[in-house]
Parts: sequence; C-alpha cells; structure tokens
Amino acid sequence: MTTTSPLIAGIELGGTKIVCILARGPEDIQDRVQIPTTRPEEALAAVEAVLDGWGGFAALGIASFGPVSIDRHAADYGHITSTPKPHWAGTDVAGRLSARYNVPTSFHTDVVGAALAEARWGAAQGLSDIAYVTVGTGIGVGLISGGKPVDGLTHSEFGHIRPQRLAGDDWLGICPFHGSCLEGLAAGPAIGARAGIKGEDIGADDPVWEPIAHALGQLCHTLVLTGVPRRIVMGGGVMVGNDHLFPRVRAAMVQSLAGYIALPEIAEPAFVVPPALGGNAGPLGAIVLGEQALAERLGEGAFTTP
Repeated sequence: MTTTSPLIAGIELGGTKIVCILARGPEDIQDRVQIPTTRPEEALAAVEAVLDGWGGFAALGIASFGPVSIDRHAADYGHITSTPKPHWAGTDVAGRLSARYNVPTSFHTDVVGAALAEARWGAAQGLSDIAYVTVGTGIGVGLISGGKPVDGLTHSEFGHIRPQRLAGDDWLGICPFHGSCLEGLAAGPAIGARAGIKGEDIGADDPVWEPIAHALGQLCHTLVLTGVPRRIVMGGGVMVGNDHLFPRVRAAMVQSLAGYIALPEIAEPAFVVPPALGGNAGPLGAIVLGEQALAERLGEGAFTTP
C-alpha cells in the first residue's frame, strides 16, 4: 500500500476496551487511541472525540464484539443485539457514527475484522480462505472465503457450539445462555472459574489445561468440517502468552477428526497458528472494512485478499 492511499479510520469495539486507529495499513499507522468500554453513551462519545480530532479520513470501518446485526437491509443493521454485556444490547453503533461523519462506513464482528487483517498482512498472508479464532473474555470465529466474510442470515457464532466433553469432565460451565458451550467451558472467565485463580497465574503444567485444549480442539474439528479454512489463526488473551496450548489443541483436533479429512496439511504446525499482528489484528481489520466500504462507494467492488 502506498502513501497515496487514503487514510481510513478504524474502530475495534471490544468487551473491555475500544481501539481507535487512523491508518493506511500496519506500516502507516498515524494514530492509535485506546478507550475503556464503559456504558454506551460514555464510550461512544469518547470515540467521537477521538475521530473529531482526526478530522479528514476517507472511510470508517467498525469491528465490534457481538452478537451484531450485519444485514444491511435490516432495521437494526449496525446494532449490537443480544449481548450479555450490560447496557450494550440494542446499541446502534454504525448508524450513530456513519450519520456523524458522512463517509463510507462498514460494520462487522471483531473476529471477522481480525481475520481480514491476518489474511491481508499477518499469519495467513496470501491465503483467501481462513478462520480467525479469538479465545479471551469470549470465544468467536471469523470465517473468510474467497477473501470475503462468510455471511448469510447472520454472522457465525462458533463460540456457542456444544463440544463433545472430555471423558470424566462434568464441569457445568458458565455461559449464561448455554452453560457448557465452548465459551462457557474454555473462555478466559471460564478457565479462571474452573481453576479458582486468575488465568495468568495458571502454570503450563496445570491439569486445568487438558479439558480446555480438548474443547478448543473440538472447535478446530468443526472448522475443518466447514471446508473453508486453509489456516486457522488463534488469538485472544488465552492463546497469546500460552504457546503450550497450540500443540495441545492441534493434537486434540487431529485425534477428534480420526483421519476423516485425509489432508496432510491439517496435521502440520502451520495449520493452527498464533496471530502475527498481535493487538493490532482487530483494529487493522477495521481498516480493511473501511477500505471495502470506500471501494464499494467508488464502484470498484470490495477489496479482497490475494
């Protein structure tokens, strides 16, 4: 990307923090501002103060925690919907910001944003069919096929699949909707609740990781069976800093598949990998979303990965 490319404003709206970024890409980040995710009115006013200070940008991309409405023809497009995060259900994010700035605006999930960024510049560079998994406060998956998000009735919610349980593991889980779904078993708060200590204080040899790796292996099993990803990038606070999880998750996935998908690359270390963009995957994904909105406005079609 050259310096003549337009500046894009990106917003990654996360469960605990919001990152605002003004950039053309990872090599040309003009500004990056982090804001706590407090109540919607306070947080969005703080976002607007940042964007107002930037002035001129050609487009806006928003990558948000979910669930969200991504159907552009729906009355609630751009809203956060049935989130368990207090006060945010029903918040119109995209409508409010697009009306204020009157630039091409695109809105999607934070994990789809991160998937687009990792495919464009990161650990899946050059691949047009990938999955990005975040394992942190929650669990989510962004699927990209042919360089574009895999969308239909709504976005995917793989964090709430019900994995096959490890033999002897009858822990109830903590998801307020499903109890022992994947998020209820293996997200950061679930790991802390199961272990009785903060996740960052759990040693790599602690037995609590065995059912976690098993559950995440079930997720990767499911993603392989979609037929989409040529690589699975796994990020988020649980995966980052716990490198010991990657071989465990890969092994659990391969064992679960039991040879059904007979492609040798699935068992290779390069199939399930950590992100390359670190904490900028989501914000840079919002930049890609903004580029797509601008391209559509200009009649060029959406930007896609190679």
